[in-house]
Amino acid sequence: MLNSIIVKDMILKVRLLSLLCIFLVVAGCSKKGGGTTPAPNPPTPPTPAWDPNAWRGVWITTTASTALDSRDNIRQTVLNCKTAGINHLFVVVYNNARTMYPSEVMNKLIGKPILERFAGRDPLKEIIDEGHAAGLKVHAWFEYGFASSYSASGGPIVSAKPHWAAKDLGGLLVVKNGFDWLNPFHPEVQGFMIDLFKEVVTNYNIDGVQGDDRMPAVPSTSGYDSYTRSLYLAERGVEPPSDPKETNWLNWRAGKLNGFLKRLRTEVKAVKPNVLFTMSPSPFPFSLNEYLQAWPTWVDSGYVDAVFPQCYRYDINAYTATLAQQKTAMNGNVSIVYPGVLVKSGTYVATDGFLTQMVQANRQAGFKGEAWFFYEGVKDKLPFFQGQYPFIK
Repeated sequence: MLNSIIVKDMILKVRLLSLLCIFLVVAGCSKKGGGTTPAPNPPTPPTPAWDPNAWRGVWITTTASTALDSRDNIRQTVLNCKTAGINHLFVVVYNNARTMYPSEVMNKLIGKPILERFAGRDPLKEIIDEGHAAGLKVHAWFEYGFASSYSASGGPIVSAKPHWAAKDLGGLLVVKNGFDWLNPFHPEVQGFMIDLFKEVVTNYNIDGVQGDDRMPAVPSTSGYDSYTRSLYLAERGVEPPSDPKETNWLNWRAGKLNGFLKRLRTEVKAVKPNVLFTMSPSPFPFSLNEYLQAWPTWVDSGYVDAVFPQCYRYDINAYTATLAQQKTAMNGNVSIVYPGVLVKSGTYVATDGFLTQMVQANRQAGFKGEAWFFYEGVKDKLPFFQGQYPFIK
């Protein structure tokens, strides 16, 4: 009797197990057959608000930065810029009487072909290769321009060529904000700078070259060297006035820099016609009064492919006022003008809110893009540049 009960119990368990298996199979089939609601598609990413063809640049320098100190650092720099939405890299190639590439021009002049910390490497070639692989344009930025050194009594260039020094009314070396200056009116100095530009354009697959608030520029206190005084006397029939900002004297020197820029562009384009020729001057009219940079004339005359006035300000009211000045200087023609925006300087780093305000001000004024000073700030603010910058209107 007991055995009969055990057998019946086992048969019952087998039937129940069979029914359970059938249920599970049917349930599985119903899911595959679309009996339940399919998973929703992932949301479509938002479309960037910026003009995809506008310039979004960043300056990369050697001061307070190790971006160029190794090939690995360069790769990371390019990756960070790509992530930040940057499409143009302005890479320093010349500052403080040194080049960031092996230069025969500098070697002949001062016996130093490259900045010592880069000896045995060619950071310019490395960042061109890495930047192009990432789809970015790379420009050679001549950061110091006609400034020969910083707080070094003219440095090795003036030591090698004393007659190249810019002189003030008292016959002293021109120094402003710590920078020592060459005389940009002297033909030998002009030839030196042209040779540097042409060396880079000839030897590298560079997309563009760029001057700065020191190229072409010189403090308006300069021009009292014997060469420039004699040239002014020959052309105007009078000695330069003792007031360095007297209108005729100011405009004559600014005109000489305009003529140099035209010549520089012509010679660079003769080497490589498609190279982009851009400048990053001080804001106008400060640029003219303090550094003899009449850059609206550069734009009007077709001497530049783009201009990036350095609108570096620390509050939105000052920033918008500076933007308005630049727009007025261009008679509203802002098609090739892109404001330079300060994101970091020393210990200062702009807040997300202020960065947003400045980009909004640019767009409202009709400026389609901007350039950022400088890379280390973009790196520090990468979440902003990746998450907010593309969508600011």
